[in-house]
Amino acid sequence: MSKQSAKNLLVRLPTTEAEPGQRRAFLAKAAAIVCGGLATLTPLAAGVWMFLDPLRRRAATASFLPVTTTTSVPDDGVPRQFAVVSDRIDAWTGFAAEPIGAVYLCRQQGAAEVQALSATCPHAGCFVQIEADENCFRCPCHNSKFTFAGSMVAPSPSPRAMDALECRLEKNGTITVKWETFYTGVAGKVTRP
Repeated sequence: MSKQSAKNLLVRLPTTEAEPGQRRAFLAKAAAIVCGGLATLTPLAAGVWMFLDPLRRRAATASFLPVTTTTSVPDDGVPRQFAVVSDRIDAWTGFAAEPIGAVYLCRQQGAAEVQALSATCPHAGCFVQIEADENCFRCPCHNSKFTFAGSMVAPSPSPRAMDALECRLEKNGTITVKWETFYTGVAGKVTRP
């Protein structure tokens, strides 16, 4: 066999070199896949973060918040309602000096200490109001009644008495209240996180 015929017997394999247009198309597709993956990863990571957010947060501990001064609470035994004001964060939005609840403060004649009761009804969470002609608190939602000391007046749909809060008199005359919220509709006084 001559050299020429041996050359003709060799099978020519196709070359794997891609044309420049095919290479550009491949790079464009690869870039699109990478960009699409990054664009999908961002909302996915945000969703996982929001789902796990309650696990990440620690339960807020109750803190003493200034409510009013002793001059605003006369020692006549009649409760007076005051707003509890604090900074509040809701998701990513912060609110400065926002009302977060209300308390009734009462001081007996000649007594230096102040009694603080949450204005939230322990039955369904409505704000209780003072019934001046009956000398008691009354919930407008389901007619639960409480004495000015916070105990229930029977018959009452409320499962427990009004929630007493710890109260302090500061040296400068400010009354501070340890602000806590409690679960409603249960007999025990259970603090909400």
